[in-house]
Amino acid sequence: MRTRRLYLDRLDPDSGPHDVVVVIDVLRSFSTAAYAFAAGARRIYPVETIAEAHRLQAALPGALTTGAVGGGAPISEFDYGNSPTALSGLDLGGRTLIQSTAAGVRGLARFADARALFAGSLVCAAATAAAIRRRQPDEVVFVVTGEWVDRDGDEDLACADYLDALLRGESPDPAPFARRVRESDFGRRFLAGDNPNLPRSDLDLCAQADRFDFAMPARRDDGRCVLVAERTPA
Repeated sequence: MRTRRLYLDRLDPDSGPHDVVVVIDVLRSFSTAAYAFAAGARRIYPVETIAEAHRLQAALPGALTTGAVGGGAPISEFDYGNSPTALSGLDLGGRTLIQSTAAGVRGLARFADARALFAGSLVCAAATAAAIRRRQPDEVVFVVTGEWVDRDGDEDLACADYLDALLRGESPDPAPFARRVRESDFGRRFLAGDNPNLPRSDLDLCAQADRFDFAMPARRDDGRCVLVAERTPA
């Protein structure tokens, strides 16, 4: 099984087709999604724009919206921001969520052609590696979404490195990878404590390796991308 890394903001217009792709957004899109599933959400529709989120919500009565714009500010008319803290204590049993964020969601849309597509984060890394192995791919592409002009993206690279080691059959200590999440450029902004949209509690929740026993594959539902929770068989 070959692995390689791509960076969302460096991609050529066409770099497909792909076998298995893991779009990684540790801080915070796909950590937030994982906590939503842990709270009982049934499915999550990732959409790229606020307008698309509103259109889909109108078509899906009872669906909740979650997301943020650049810099982590919540979208004012959405039900929730892009925050694991806001979702971790909720009862979302059976609810549908619609998620719109600046990076992770865009990555899923970019790689819709993949044979298998996953939303990746550290909190469900081992389960994601197990789900990938079940699909027996020739190649796995890790897409780093957190590298921006002012961010090193090491929180996502740490997750990619951890997944890579797991896929090679190793049993790596997760602590150094969680430390890299905390010490990344973006991680340090949560630690600074000067932005109410970036609470330290979010960083604490996102930097917990393998907290959940499910992967988050992206599937097609009536032409739309939808995330579901796929649990590792006993």
